[in-house]
Amino acid sequence: MAHVVLVVDDDDGVLDVLVGMLEDMGCEVVTARSGSEALDSLRRNERISILITDINMPGMDGHELAERATRFRPTLKVLQLSGRERRRDGFPMLKKPFSEEELARVMEQTTGTC
Repeated sequence: MAHVVLVVDDDDGVLDVLVGMLEDMGCEVVTARSGSEALDSLRRNERISILITDINMPGMDGHELAERATRFRPTLKVLQLSGRERRRDGFPMLKKPFSEEELARVMEQTTGTC
């Protein structure tokens, strides 16, 4: 069974590219454009096992989202994305821009593959 991946980014272009990459890898993908929308998705869909979130978003950033999401779903795997920020919080991070091969490699090492 494929992992269900929740992808969170406030940039529609980045979101579309990520969805395409993940679907090519065999993942089932759910999207959100904000931290609060992502938390709602996590509450409604118990099949989500991986969270991939941009760090730099208005309102709730990716750090706060990851912390809140793993607080109520401790088994959730998290991968953070950023073009500017440095890694913190102990979650794996992938620096933008990245290729589909880099995404697949980091997912295999940190969250498991689809």
